[in-house]
Amino acid sequence: MWISTRGQYGLRALVELARETKPLAIKEIAERQGISGAYLEQILALLRRAGYIKSTRGAFGGYMLSKAPDQITTLEVILTLEGSLAPVACVEDSSSCNHVNACGTENLWRRVDATVTSILLGCTVADLLEEAEFKDAVQVMKQQEAKPNYQS
Repeated sequence: MWISTRGQYGLRALVELARETKPLAIKEIAERQGISGAYLEQILALLRRAGYIKSTRGAFGGYMLSKAPDQITTLEVILTLEGSLAPVACVEDSSSCNHVNACGTENLWRRVDATVTSILLGCTVADLLEEAEFKDAVQVMKQQEAKPNYQS
């Protein structure tokens, strides 16, 4: 199991879209997240085809979520962008291994797969947005505390 930049950037883009009530241009998302616009365009095309986002054209066009953020699980997004998350091939395809049911590590890999799947299934884009907004608020508080207070 390896989550590539495609999966990471796709989730980050969805969080950016969840922050807004208006369409966001690819350029704006790319700048906010430090992602290549061309690469992001490919990722957004996959997310649009999967039905997570919609696009609008025109001067005020861009991308928006097509579902509520709490209706998009990170599992479905990662599976859309990455395909299988199985840590080893036999977890998903028992015919890929000659040692199925006779392997001392098979149950370990199945538990790893079940745990990762459970975590991703239990987390939505809304959860990621909430966590991001909390981190943003903490960062602002730290910056305010670091400023000298000359009122005395």
